[in-house]
This record gives sequence, C-alpha cells and structure tokens, in this order.
Amino acid sequence: MISSNDFRPGVTIELDGSVWRVVEFLHVKPGKGSAFVRTKLKNVQSGNVVERTFRAGETVPQATIEKRTMQHTYKEAEQYVFMDMESFEETSLNASQIGDRVKYLHEGMEVNVLFWNGQILEVELPMSVVLTVTETDPGVKGDTATGGTKPAIVETGAQVMVPLFISIGERIKIDTRTDTYLGRE
Repeated sequence: MISSNDFRPGVTIELDGSVWRVVEFLHVKPGKGSAFVRTKLKNVQSGNVVERTFRAGETVPQATIEKRTMQHTYKEAEQYVFMDMESFEETSLNASQIGDRVKYLHEGMEVNVLFWNGQILEVELPMSVVLTVTETDPGVKGDTATGGTKPAIVETGAQVMVPLFISIGERIKIDTRTDTYLGRE
C-alpha cells in the first residue's frame, strides 16, 4: 500500500484491476476543508490518461512490477522473439505489445521488459540507439551543421530528421524517446 502523500511521477498503483502510472500530481491544501491530491494517471496497458483526486493520506495498492533484461534475438513472421538474459527462456511478442518503439528494435538489442502478475506491460528500449542510415538524399558540399534537416531512413525502417551533411552508410545516434538525431558515432 502507498499513501497518496507519497505519489511522485513514475509511481505505479493498482486501481480497478489495472496498473496506472502517476504522470503528474499536485498536493492541494485549501483554506477551508481537508487537503487532497490531484493526479493525472496513465493506464500502462491501454495508454489512457485520466485525472483523479485522492484524499490526503488515502492509501491505494502499489503495483509490483518486475523488470527483466531481455535480448531481441530474431523476428519470425509478425512475432519478435526475446530471450531472458538470466533464464535463457524465449518469449514472443507482437508489434502491438511493443508499441511504436518497434521501429528502433534490432537483433541483439537488450531491452527491459516490465511484467505485472505474469502479464507483459511494456518494453523499455535504451534511451538512445546507434543505427546505420540506409536511405537519404545525398549531402552536398557546403552543407553545414547549422543548416536545415532532411529525412533519413535507418536500418530498422524508422525515419528520422537529420542534418544535411549526413549521408548513406553513416552511423547515427538517435534518442528513442523523442525520435531525434543526437549525433554521429
């Protein structure tokens, strides 16, 4: 159990039979009446966001989430196969279970898979990945680092906006949270 006074962004709680992550919280102490905590909660399974108010000090069950490090070993049809790095058991996930992060997933990549009551909640990629550019317009002499950007497609099929001087075959670092170019490797 966790008190509503201990809510912080990232804390996971159980409500109505599902797992919710605290996105925002505000402890309010009005001049008249008792204090309360106004929160914005995101459903980890569905992605729905709701606002909910709790009395100050109200306790709710905290979700026990297990995090396992797994390696993406191969893709078979529409299934992505992951191997647990401790037990060496294989788990298959489809693209909808992984979400939009699937565009940066490549073989050999280690990810964190979050489990709750034996169910897979989400797949956490590293904050940045290094991938090879496979398709982009050619760089022209005189293009500068402070100039514009152009679209580039990397080896996994994801499209990222890169500076004009990036050419095919270069390895670039990409922020997986914001889909932005971070630099060359």
